[in-house]
Amino acid sequence: MQELHLPEVKRSEIDRALGELAATREAWVTLDPESKRQLVKRMTRDLHAVSDEWATAAARAKGVLPESTSGAEEWLTFGFLLKALNTIDRSLRDLANGQPPGIPGPVTRVGENQLSVQVFPQTMVDRIFFPGMTSEIWTEPGLSEEAMRSEQAALYRGESRPGRTTLVLGAGNVSILGPCDILDMLFCQGAVVTYKTNPVTDHLTPLLERGFAALIEAGYLRIVSGGAAEGAYLAGHEMVDELHLTGSDATYEAIVFGPGREGRQKKTTGDRVMNKPFSCELGNVSPVIIVPGPWRPGDLAYQAEHLAAMQVVNAGFNCLSTRVIIQHASWEHRDELLEELRQVLGRTPTRPAYYPGAHAIHQRFVAAHPEAHLIDVAEESHLPWTVIPHVDPTNHGDICFTTEGFCSLVAETGLEADDIRSYLERSVEFANDVLWGSLTITILVHPKSLRQPGVAEALERAVRDLRYGTVGVNVWGALNYATMAGSWGAFPGHPATDIQSGQGSVHNYTMIPRPQKTVIRGPFRQWPKPVVFPSHRTLHAMGRRVIDLEAAPSLLKLPAILAAAMRG
Repeated sequence: MQELHLPEVKRSEIDRALGELAATREAWVTLDPESKRQLVKRMTRDLHAVSDEWATAAARAKGVLPESTSGAEEWLTFGFLLKALNTIDRSLRDLANGQPPGIPGPVTRVGENQLSVQVFPQTMVDRIFFPGMTSEIWTEPGLSEEAMRSEQAALYRGESRPGRTTLVLGAGNVSILGPCDILDMLFCQGAVVTYKTNPVTDHLTPLLERGFAALIEAGYLRIVSGGAAEGAYLAGHEMVDELHLTGSDATYEAIVFGPGREGRQKKTTGDRVMNKPFSCELGNVSPVIIVPGPWRPGDLAYQAEHLAAMQVVNAGFNCLSTRVIIQHASWEHRDELLEELRQVLGRTPTRPAYYPGAHAIHQRFVAAHPEAHLIDVAEESHLPWTVIPHVDPTNHGDICFTTEGFCSLVAETGLEADDIRSYLERSVEFANDVLWGSLTITILVHPKSLRQPGVAEALERAVRDLRYGTVGVNVWGALNYATMAGSWGAFPGHPATDIQSGQGSVHNYTMIPRPQKTVIRGPFRQWPKPVVFPSHRTLHAMGRRVIDLEAAPSLLKLPAILAAAMRG
């Protein structure tokens, strides 16, 4: 690939780091589970020690007050990183005892030749914090239960494997994404890691080095700061065996086919300039399918806030933020739900549009759709919450369907159908074949609708037929990331020339082989209301307590957290 200018001193620094990793990678791939557990336990302590500094710095970098509700999200998401370490620790404990990682729920068959493996909830704390929620990893069709169990945690089965060095390219929108990718590559994939930070989050590098000191000191992790030049040099380096990226399809294509016009030409012919194994989690035009039903005013208000949360969290700078709401065109509550959504957003303060390029992409969408509702008068550095209603579903080339609006923006469209069953079929077809990407989708369906003849079967058929890496049923699909139990990534099958949401998956810490998708389910309305709802008032107190709980789990810490949740 094309090489950007990189000073010789930086080249020498990277060469030295990769040489140090090369010296330890064979030891890492054969290191016993108990020794790895000790590293995990130290990282948990070290990360807990920097959690306050980390969350405060992350909030300030996004232009929000650390003690505000917006800033409190940084404490909550940091708790997910500690949760990932706890999940890995449980798997390593089982492996150290000569058993595969425990599967906490049933293994069942879906369809004729596909397995559903329930991996969540795993603990009593999970059951309390995520009431009524379950998560199932669906394996690729054709895998038998016997084969699944024999292949689970294959890295730890004693087979001889060569050591490998993986380059992890960090994301810039959420501070824990790169660290979680590091954990997956090391503990689930068996590779030592060089981590190239994203310039947007480079301010956290000193804290990352302190939190991951156990791995750095042992020689299994190296961290490199820098931009595109450092990334290009690392990607092409002979001592890097494979890559993983959480980021954009444009970054992936620039690495695989080269930058600029020449790279675009190579993409059309499939002429790769970089042929190393490359897993990636990229963007998505994430949809929500609203199943029509007998929704009462309270249901509309609750789900409007649910939809608003999907925009408000991290100011909409998430690959899992909802970008298209799909409704039945003739549903009596269609416009009512949209009005409720606008009302919720109107009560929610806007946030700084900290992510590079956000204003430009927002302007592209608004220029294409001047009918867009711009909610609230945003400050100069902010963007308004934006809802684009009634987008024509027959215009498959509409920017709302083909481009991820990576900002505080969501579109809505309506599909005609004779009944709920046919509506679900049309929605699945639209989501699969029209919308760009395959990362995550959410379905919201009233329990009374499921009691109508054939609707429950139609819903399960929809879940099975959706070509998405995560399918949420009455639960925002993003919560799959928060549970740190299901696989996370695109639906399998994207070629390099049409990569969309990526290839491969991460966070499968129970190490279920050959995951196809994760299905996460929950109640239509949850109580206490989810902490991500914009009106939640005690998120800051809860976030700190969740961190303390994940750092040292104890049921004695639950009452204070639950009391804060109910006050929210």
